[in-house]
Amino acid sequence: MSDLNTYGFGNSGATSSVQVRNRVLRNTYALLALSMVPTVLGAWIGVATGFSLFAGSPFIGLIAFFAIAFGFFWAIEKNKDSGLGVVLLLGFTFFMGLMLSRLIGSILGFSNGANLIMTAFGGTAVIFAGMASLAGTVKKDLSQGLGKWLFIGVILLILASVANIWLQMPALMLTISVVAIAIFSAFILVDVQRVINGGETNYVVATLSIYLSVYNVFSNLLALLGIFGGDRE
Repeated sequence: MSDLNTYGFGNSGATSSVQVRNRVLRNTYALLALSMVPTVLGAWIGVATGFSLFAGSPFIGLIAFFAIAFGFFWAIEKNKDSGLGVVLLLGFTFFMGLMLSRLIGSILGFSNGANLIMTAFGGTAVIFAGMASLAGTVKKDLSQGLGKWLFIGVILLILASVANIWLQMPALMLTISVVAIAIFSAFILVDVQRVINGGETNYVVATLSIYLSVYNVFSNLLALLGIFGGDRE
């Protein structure tokens, strides 16, 4: 049976070839673009059906979200060198689209909701393009020093977000969104640079990491636009 790595699936071995690194980067970008399709589909279905994992108990919903998300992470990691890993990744992005539907639905409640969504999409695209371009020019390896600080920042963001489920503090929510955009924008820089430098040679794993950053930038940017630019008239 043919090795799937020949066709770009996985390829998690060490590499020093610029050609191979470029192939991994191209495959990552292609899969990232493809992952937007199930995300949009999931969001559309979620809005149409009124899906909400937090409709009952926010705490139970949060536990369910983390259980499902980490289940996908585990399965994707186990199958990252095969086509099944791609299928699982696309399934995860569909699930994340469902999770995004509550925010999308609330934004569409504004008369200018569609414009806000397009603005958030455009802003996210600009941030991604800027960070990806910067990743190709920065010579210093950012994955060690900056990567560790960003991971700590994500943990603090999660704790603050969980706390705000009960605190319901608008100022804290705004702070979380602004900091999240900054942290996940920096994560895009680190993750793309890791692929460029050959530190990550599995494009399924690379896509998952970058997708999570893009998703968080978009959702937090959209939330801010809804707060400051939403028009009820």
